Amino acid sequence: MSTTLADEQVVLLDADGAPIGAMDKSRVHTANTPLHLAFSCYVFDSEGRMLLTRRSLAKRTWPGVWTNTCCGHPAPGERLEDAIRRRMRFELGAEVDALRLVLPEFRYRAVAPDGIVENEVCPVYFARLRSDPRPDSDEVMDWRWTSVAGFLAAAEAVPFLLSPWSVLQADELRAAGELEYPS
Repeated sequence: MSTTLADEQVVLLDADGAPIGAMDKSRVHTANTPLHLAFSCYVFDSEGRMLLTRRSLAKRTWPGVWTNTCCGHPAPGERLEDAIRRRMRFELGAEVDALRLVLPEFRYRAVAPDGIVENEVCPVYFARLRSDPRPDSDEVMDWRWTSVAGFLAAAEAVPFLLSPWSVLQADELRAAGELEYPS
């Protein structure tokens, strides 16, 4: 069963990261976005390259910027790993496996130029791609394989080209020594 933005829900969190309710996804991202649960995933191919995506111009937050492979929100009661697989199929028409949690405590708040706020507890995962991406143009306008070193260099040299969460994640991944998906 497919859901639309109008009927998707996100999990609201208290300051300690505990679930306290749910809100329609279509209403959650405003100038006063409440803290909520999300995820971020970076996908790798068999050569160790990382897949970056460029957000569609139709996206409400950070349209047109380059970012991690896929991000989203689990529905109430949905496991993060299941939400990642669901969003990968929806955004990229792709299947992933070998999910690995690399930044379990990642949390950020960012304000877009239009005043929309992201305010998320957002665990970060690595995964392997099982099929070629076939992006939904309403979600992803472009995609590229890159080296991890290339991603880290871009996050440092031209952070304005990337989503704020991916720039922060690059710093934390470097600090944690999580720079590749093991063979």
